[in-house]
Formats: sequence, structure tokens, C-alpha cells
Amino acid sequence: MKQVATVADGRNFSAISVGKLNELNEYVLELGPDVKIPGKVFGGAALHATGGEFSFQVFQPGTETGFLHTHKQHEELYFFLSGRGEFQVDGEVIPVAEGSVVRVAPAGERSVRNNGTEPLVMLCVQYRAHTFTEADAADGNILQKPVVW
Repeated sequence: MKQVATVADGRNFSAISVGKLNELNEYVLELGPDVKIPGKVFGGAALHATGGEFSFQVFQPGTETGFLHTHKQHEELYFFLSGRGEFQVDGEVIPVAEGSVVRVAPAGERSVRNNGTEPLVMLCVQYRAHTFTEADAADGNILQKPVVW
């Protein structure tokens, strides 16, 4: 089974690699003895992320999540990186493909399937809902120092 690789780790940063997206199928997420999800890997813990979680997942042609799920407090953003498929939220089916992005509130009942002919690759970013404020939009600081490579 493939493992996440640490690339760099410093006081104010960390960097990992999950490898090539066409090799995601080498990961298996084990949620219990009877629940194994092929092609899915989480990265937040490996990065020491403190404000959210993310995962990459690949669905081979003809495969799907296989269940609906919701969250208690977390909103999710689903970024589709390649392939074609369908995303279902609250019974509504939305076609997705490379470049599609879907936001789902915590209570949204969601599932994904690949009804295409190529692998469907997605990135899911999960964070606590209703926490981003107008002040957060102006949180960045541009430093008055040159970039030296």
C-alpha cells in the first residue's frame, strides 16, 4: 500500500507528496475491518494542518462512493481534476468533469460516481462551516522584501 511522503518540514510549513494522481489507486483507506476505500488518501495529519482536512480520491470507471454521507459541522469543497462522473446532493444529480467544483453544506446528503470511461480524480477540502468572515478575506500581508530563489 502506498504511503504519503514528507518532502519538507519547518517551523512555519510542511510539505508532502501523495505521488502521481494516476497512482492514487495504490492507496487504500481503512475505516474499519470491513470498510476499505480504494484510491483514497487523506493529507491533513501528514501536513500538521490545524484548520481543515483534505483528501485525494480516484474512482475507476463504473465505481462510486457506495453510500450517502453528511457531516455534523464540516462543509466540503470537491474539486474534480480529471475524468467525468456525477455528484449527487440531496437527490439532485450534477454532472462533473475536470474543472468542476461542488460545495456541500454539512447537512447535504452526498455521493459520487464515475459513469465515464476514464478514472475520475477529485480533491476534497473539508473545513468547519460558517467560520470564514469578511475580515478573513483581508487576512493576507504582502511583505516589503524581495523574493530570493
